[in-house]
Amino acid sequence: MSLSRSPFKNQLWIGVALSFYAFIAIGIAEGGLGVLIPSIQATYNLTAATITLLFISQATGYIVAAFSSSLLSSRIGLARMLLLGAISLTSALLIYALSPYWLLMVAAGTLIGLGVGLIDAGINSYIAHQQSNADLMGILHAFYGIGAFLGPTVATTLLAMHLNWRQIYLVFAVVVGLTVIGMLWAVAYNYKPLTKRSQVSGTSAKANLGVALKTPTVLLAALLLLVYVGMEVSIGNWAYSVQTVSRATPATLAGYSVSAYWMGLTVGRLATGRVVKYLGATRTLDSALMLLVVGLVTWWLLPNQLLSLPILGFALAPIFPMTIWLMPQRVPPAIVPAAIGFMTSVASLGAAGIPAILGWFAARFSLGIIPFLMIPLAGLIVVLHRCLVQRATV
Repeated sequence: MSLSRSPFKNQLWIGVALSFYAFIAIGIAEGGLGVLIPSIQATYNLTAATITLLFISQATGYIVAAFSSSLLSSRIGLARMLLLGAISLTSALLIYALSPYWLLMVAAGTLIGLGVGLIDAGINSYIAHQQSNADLMGILHAFYGIGAFLGPTVATTLLAMHLNWRQIYLVFAVVVGLTVIGMLWAVAYNYKPLTKRSQVSGTSAKANLGVALKTPTVLLAALLLLVYVGMEVSIGNWAYSVQTVSRATPATLAGYSVSAYWMGLTVGRLATGRVVKYLGATRTLDSALMLLVVGLVTWWLLPNQLLSLPILGFALAPIFPMTIWLMPQRVPPAIVPAAIGFMTSVASLGAAGIPAILGWFAARFSLGIIPFLMIPLAGLIVVLHRCLVQRATV
């Protein structure tokens, strides 16, 4: 059978399925790190401050993705851009698993940032143009939650089976490597929904990016997502250490409590579309932010309970997908791909920067300060959300 005659090349569900799996893959890659941090620290004799170099190194890759994703998508097509991202991420995970040197592992963080940034930006933009309601976007991000749930669950289970953290990263690399195969298929068979280049107007992609960078709504939303992603990842990365080191929670119980956090995120995102139909996007976000503040105060003041972690996941669930879903309603259609690509990639900077900053505070004071520091971050998200709502209603 010739490649051009593939019976699947125009079926939309394949692109959606590949997108969902890619989000599972990046969720596993990112979600598993929190459980493995103590093992990595022990191997390289690191402190809570020096381990943050692993987060900071990812920032360079996120920055490249932020300013190149919409340009790459318009030039080489979405599938090739996603293939590049998947190869970058898989390569970085292999380096994590095999490198005998800490600085080489740190350097590989750039590939992590580039890979996650390109996949995140490309798929969010693709899904945002495939639907007219909130369901599909919420489900897409629920699949990230599934991956982020599986990451610490698999890591905790394999550690309990006496595998080391390097072997676990080999498992993660295999999972992400399947995304490479999927995107190779899309390119080889010229799968139209993913291989077509984004052309939403007669204006060049570079010009649209320039307009997006000057649009206050885009900048506010990007800052909101930066803080949000930083909080989401910080809880996933540091909760295990907070519970085991600062609060003396048994290691296995602490590991599965992190899985419960990601499960709360997954359940919340599966419910997001339905809730939006009844409350609307703005009231859904208002309710989620109220629950978030309550959950953070509970996690800080009641250290011996673990129920606050799945509650936090549930509260965080709608913030990212709803902010992305609302963007086509808040900015001109011509700049939507550039806006979403920039927002999601800048948001990923939060995944590198905010956990690193919290790590510095933890090294100076104690890990127990991390839940408290989350509360002002939630307050900042509330302020940015209200600013966006006000601009949308003017």
